[in-house]
Amino acid sequence: MIGKNISDIRKQRGYTLSELSERTGISKSYLSNIERNLKQNPSIHVMEKIASVLKVDLKTLLKLAADAESPHKFEKEWMDFIYALKRSGIDKDQIHEYKIIIDFMKWYKQNKIESSNTQPE
Repeated sequence: MIGKNISDIRKQRGYTLSELSERTGISKSYLSNIERNLKQNPSIHVMEKIASVLKVDLKTLLKLAADAESPHKFEKEWMDFIYALKRSGIDKDQIHEYKIIIDFMKWYKQNKIESSNTQPE
């Protein structure tokens, strides 16, 4: 889960939980709860702060698989979407910002499904 990943990266960087708390401005108890998977759906804002301090991108922090490993044949709807983005003034450099949000939303949705499947009835 994400908590173990954060803990492992934090330790690799040589930070204590207190140091990460101080650098991110996130309480030590909240970070501890994330690392112990007691808080399973932190906000994207919290995750971005942690990623920034640990000097990793959000995708690495969330351990999301790379989407671009296999070539895809683009469907007309996707091409239309790309052209609509371009016409609206969004350039290639800005796509990365939107992708971070989409990656977070995918992770959040998956985590929500997993946590609802593990809750007692």
